[in-house]
Amino acid sequence: MANTNPAHVNTDAFRHRLSALSAGRHADALRQGLRGIERESLRVTRAGKLAMTPHPRALGSALAHSLITTDYSEALVELITPAETDAARTLEALDVLHRFVYAHLGDELLWNDSMPCELPPDDQIPIGWYGTSNIGMLKHVYRRGLALRYGRTMQCIAGIHYNYSLHEDVWRAWQALDADHSLSPVDFQSERYLALIRNFRRTSWLLMYLFGASPALDARFVRGKQHTLETFDSDTFYLPYATSLRMSDLGYTNNPAQSALLPSYDNLDAYLDVLAKAVSQPYPPYEAIGTQRNGEWVQINTNVLQIENEFYSTIRPKRITHSGERPLHALASRGVQYIEVRCLDIDPFEPAGISLETARFLDAYLLYCALEDSPLLPHDANAEANDNFSRVSKEGRRPGLTLAREGRDVPMADWGVELLDRIEPVAKTLDALNGTGEHMRALSVQRARLADVSLTPSARVLRTMREKNQGFDAFALDISRQHAEYFRSRPLDEARAREMEELAAKSLADQAAIERDEAGSFDAFVAAYRAYTLNRVSV
Repeated sequence: MANTNPAHVNTDAFRHRLSALSAGRHADALRQGLRGIERESLRVTRAGKLAMTPHPRALGSALAHSLITTDYSEALVELITPAETDAARTLEALDVLHRFVYAHLGDELLWNDSMPCELPPDDQIPIGWYGTSNIGMLKHVYRRGLALRYGRTMQCIAGIHYNYSLHEDVWRAWQALDADHSLSPVDFQSERYLALIRNFRRTSWLLMYLFGASPALDARFVRGKQHTLETFDSDTFYLPYATSLRMSDLGYTNNPAQSALLPSYDNLDAYLDVLAKAVSQPYPPYEAIGTQRNGEWVQINTNVLQIENEFYSTIRPKRITHSGERPLHALASRGVQYIEVRCLDIDPFEPAGISLETARFLDAYLLYCALEDSPLLPHDANAEANDNFSRVSKEGRRPGLTLAREGRDVPMADWGVELLDRIEPVAKTLDALNGTGEHMRALSVQRARLADVSLTPSARVLRTMREKNQGFDAFALDISRQHAEYFRSRPLDEARAREMEELAAKSLADQAAIERDEAGSFDAFVAAYRAYTLNRVSV
């Protein structure tokens, strides 16, 4: 069970777990954890404007393709790697997806930045289209609802999602090590993943400092909004010490309905109960809009959240769903299977938006979060974690920046060094298990960034813009063109290209079959979908 004492870390217990779970027969299990990457990117024209064209048919069905889809907008491509035991294979798969996409983009580009290009007026940003089936229409109507609630412009922000799991044998070995028979294996695993999430929430401000790469944005992104951004040039706003404007309060966290949601990560039932209430509790401003206008659906429902995934969070507990199953039900019935890290900016200097070096560090950091003692997160500790995360997002490179740690102000740099010191034995262990030095090399790069702020991606972005006398759009377009050339100069071999083309063709056939075999009206489909939410407690 979770430790309820204040957060005084028992380093000996942490090191004992690490040593025991990496020894003997357990070592193989520790090597068999999975990681996958979801990478979002706007399609843009050669001139750096949002592409108004449909999702290219040659890429397959956005509804049915398992590797290539769209996120919010028809122009927001999402590339999804398979889950792999080695981050190097994950990055190789992501590279293949980019090369295939670029073979079918014509003269369009993938925008290699988290903050969007110059966008058309909000109501002209195209919403993702998934065909005429009930499930396809549900995805489209959900996005219409997002437009009403948050605006389309904000939905064009892109990021990297990093999915991570430990092999189930690791959790079984840990439970045996603790001699904890009070929980079933499934419940023990869920509780440990939530403990990982609590440690992540306490310390993920570090990821904003190390990997935040969105200190500037197109000035038109905040048109009509109040903000505290400064002027870089006539077309660019920025904050001089920001690391990630994407993860600042420019987004969902400024939405009253979202900001009132305070899910607990102290146990799975408490987390699910908050989300179950949010997807079933009407919200008066959304009720005033209604679900239909002129006979057309404009949102799935008028609740605080239309569906679970509308909840904005930096990390999520996840479970692969069965066909037609909702995430709440999957988690309630079978427990947590993996976690999804959602706060990573696209690295504009990396063609695929993330480097292997970053992935190696994330693997060490997330394993540290899993193994370290993890006290519960009461409301004040949760608020402190949110404030620290926000502070680093907006001013993480400010000299002498302090953060709140159990009510005390501490220098961010000192806390960061302490965290890297704790992560080091994990990195060494992973290198020993894999016969490499890559995790320690990744850690040393992060130590250098803590020691020298100019090495951070956010500092590099602003320095490059100044050196080249470029505003945000010119910088992002220039670097996106360079990466486009990188991928286009390395076409897939014939066999791999044919394999990808067959996947795309199959997805189109699968969508056609779904539409052909559709039974029942969309109204009835939505009603059944909504009722499924309300019955969570019976699962």
